Amino acid sequence: MKRKIMSMITGVVLALGTVLGTGPAAAAETPPAEFGTDWHDPVSAAPPVARPETRSCQVTVAQAQFRDFTPYRGAYAPPPACGTRWSKVVLRLEGSVKGRQYDRLGHLAIGGVEILRTSTPQPSPDGITWSVEKDITRYSDTLRRAQPVEMLIGNVVNETYTGVIDVKVTLTFYTPGRGARPAETPDRVLTPDGTTLTTPRNSERIVAEVYATGSGGGCEEYWYMTVPDAAPYSCKAADGPYREVRISVDGQLAGIAAPFPTVWTGGWSNPFLWYVVPGPRALDVKPVQYDLTPFAALLNDGRPHRLEVSVVGVPPGQTGWSTPVNVLVWQDEGRDVVTGALTRHEESRPLNSSTYTPGAEHRLDTRGEHRLTVAGHLDTSHGRVTTTVTRSVANTSVHRWSDGENPDALTATWTDDERLTRGGTVTTTRRTYEMDGVTTLGEGDRLRTVLTLADKADTTVTRGTRRLSWSRLDDTYTGDATYTANVPRDQRHAVGTSAERYRLHGSAGCYDRSLRTVQGVLTEDRRLC
Repeated sequence: MKRKIMSMITGVVLALGTVLGTGPAAAAETPPAEFGTDWHDPVSAAPPVARPETRSCQVTVAQAQFRDFTPYRGAYAPPPACGTRWSKVVLRLEGSVKGRQYDRLGHLAIGGVEILRTSTPQPSPDGITWSVEKDITRYSDTLRRAQPVEMLIGNVVNETYTGVIDVKVTLTFYTPGRGARPAETPDRVLTPDGTTLTTPRNSERIVAEVYATGSGGGCEEYWYMTVPDAAPYSCKAADGPYREVRISVDGQLAGIAAPFPTVWTGGWSNPFLWYVVPGPRALDVKPVQYDLTPFAALLNDGRPHRLEVSVVGVPPGQTGWSTPVNVLVWQDEGRDVVTGALTRHEESRPLNSSTYTPGAEHRLDTRGEHRLTVAGHLDTSHGRVTTTVTRSVANTSVHRWSDGENPDALTATWTDDERLTRGGTVTTTRRTYEMDGVTTLGEGDRLRTVLTLADKADTTVTRGTRRLSWSRLDDTYTGDATYTANVPRDQRHAVGTSAERYRLHGSAGCYDRSLRTVQGVLTEDRRLC
C-alpha cells in the first residue's frame, strides 16, 4: 500500500490557532523526545462558526459531570430579551477531563430533537480542555418554546478509568440587524414517534436528517474492516464491510447514503494519533440528509406514516449503530393542504461483492454500489413544483492482513453523489471519503499506526446555464504514531506526528488552515488564505 508517512518536524512555528477553531492556542514549544504526562489541548483546523455583529443572548442548556450512564435532564427556555426570530443560533460545548479515560460517545436533545452528537477526546494525566461549536439555526422552531433537555455522555469511572467528563453547553442567539437578516429556517422540526411520522398537510419541502454512527466498543465501530465468515479475521459480517444508510417511507425506499468512516479518538488501537488533532467529524458528527419532498404528496394526507432507517450490511442481531432522526418541514403559507403525486421511483440493483484471497497475506477486495431516483410534484399556492432526487453511492476497498492480524491494512474510498432538482434550480453534490492506513506490531511490542483520513465534498448550485454558487471542501488528516503495547502507561515511550489541513474554497470565499503536531506539541498552525 502506498502511504505518505509524515516526517518529524524540527522547526518551531508560532501557533496562532484556536482550540477547535474557537479560542487562542498556546505558542508552540520544542517537542519532547516522546509523549509526557501532558500535551496540547485538542485543536482542529476547521473554521469557527461565523457570527453576526448583532445583539446576542446566551442560555446554558446543560452543565454536568458524567461518571456513568445517567443522563443529565434539565429545562430550556428561550431568552426573552432576544425575541423568537434570530439571524443565527450557535451551540458551544466546553469540556474538561483528566486522568485515564476512553473516548466516550454522547448526544444532546432539546424537546426530543437531537441537536448534537459527539464523542470526547482522551485525556492526559494532567488534564485537557476542549470545545465544539455548531450552527444549530435550523432547529429554531424547537428553540422558540420551553422544552425538556436531555444530555448523555456514557462513562465509566473506577480505580482504572478515573476521568470524570465535565461539560457545559450554551446556546447563543443573535438578533437580526446590521446586515444580518432573520434566518430562513424550517417551519417545523419533527421527530418520529418510534417509526411513526405525521407531517403538516401543507408541507412543501421535507428533509430528514439521520445522525448515523457505528458506535464504540464493538466490531461495528470498525465496520469498514469486517470480513465474510470464510476469512480468518476477528470482526465478521456475512456480507463484508459494505454499509449503506437507507430511509424508507411506508416500506418504500426513499433515500440512500454512504456513511462517513468516523474514527473516534481511540481508534485504530492508537490514541496517540488523536490526542491533539481529532479525526474529521469525531467531535461533531454530521447527520446524513435526505430530501423526502418527492414523498410529500403521500405524507400530506394527515395520516401517520412509517419512517424507518436501516443500515445495510450489519449482521442480523448485531448492535452498534445509532440512527436518531429529525424531520425538517417547510410549509406553504398560502394553502392548508398541498396535494400532488410521487411520479417516479427507479432503483438500480444493489451491488455488494467481497472477494477473499487467502495466502501469507490475506486479502479482501470489496466493491459496492447503488443508485436511486425519486421524483414527485406538488401543486402549491405558487404553482406546480417538481422535485427530483438522484443519488448514487459506491465503495471500493482493499483489506490486507497477515496471521495474527499483523500487519493489518486498509485502503478504501466511498463516494456519495447527489443531484437535486427543485423547480429550475439544480444542486449537485459529490462527497468523497478516503481512508488509507496500516497497523503493525513490531519488535519489542512496538505498535505503529500510519493513517490518512479525508472528508471531501464539491457542491454546485445552478439555474439554467447560470452558476449561482459553488464550494469545494477538503478536510484531510494524516498521522503516524508508535508506542510500546501491553505495558503500563508510563512505560509506553510513545512518539507520534499528526497533521490536518482544512480547505474550503468557493463563491463565499476562501479558508485554508494547516496544523502539525509532534509528541503532543502543536508545532505549526498556518493560515493560507
